[in-house]
Amino acid sequence: MAGDLPSRDEAWALLAEHTEKDGLRKHALAVEAAMREYARHLGEDEERWGIAGLLHDFDYERWPDPADHPYRGVEILERLGYPEDVRTAILGHASYTGVRRETAMAKTLFAVDELAGFVVAVALVKPGRSLAEVDVRSVEKKLKDKAFARGVHRDEVYAGAAELGVDFREHVERVIAGLRKSAETLGL
Repeated sequence: MAGDLPSRDEAWALLAEHTEKDGLRKHALAVEAAMREYARHLGEDEERWGIAGLLHDFDYERWPDPADHPYRGVEILERLGYPEDVRTAILGHASYTGVRRETAMAKTLFAVDELAGFVVAVALVKPGRSLAEVDVRSVEKKLKDKAFARGVHRDEVYAGAAELGVDFREHVERVIAGLRKSAETLGL
C-alpha cells in the first residue's frame, strides 16, 4: 500500500471540481458507502476503500468515452499522489480497461459499482423513495425486469459477486446495509 492517502475532504473537493451533476455525485457517494461497508466487514482500511469508491468515476462527466475514462482520472490521481492500489482499483472497475482485479479492494469496487446504482434506482421507485423499503427480494425482482434501469449492466452485477466469492443475496444485503448508513446523504 505505497503512497499516503489524501484526506476524504481532499477527495471530495476533487470530485466536486470535476463533477457538477448531482446524480453522478450521489452515485459516487453510494459507491463510497458500499465500499466502506465492505471494508468494515473484511477488516480493511475503511478510509482507503471509501476514497476509491468516491473517486472511481470522478472523471466521467468530463471524459465519458471509454478511450478516456477512467484513464484520465487515474492520471490526475497519480499527479496528486494517490496511492497505486487505489488507482489500480479504479482502473479495474471498468471491465474494458483489461486491468486485472487482483486485490480485495479492486474486486469489491467492481462488485459494488453497478449494484449500488441499481439499489438506489430501486429505492427511487418505492412509495417513500427510501432505502428502508429496499430488500434483497425487491432488488432481485427488479433485476429480472430488463426494462427497469436499462443502463445497469446486469452481467457485471452478477459477475462482481462471483469475483468476490460471496453469495449473491449476501452481497446485495451488504450493499443495501452500506447505503442505508448514508441514506440521509443520498436523499433516500
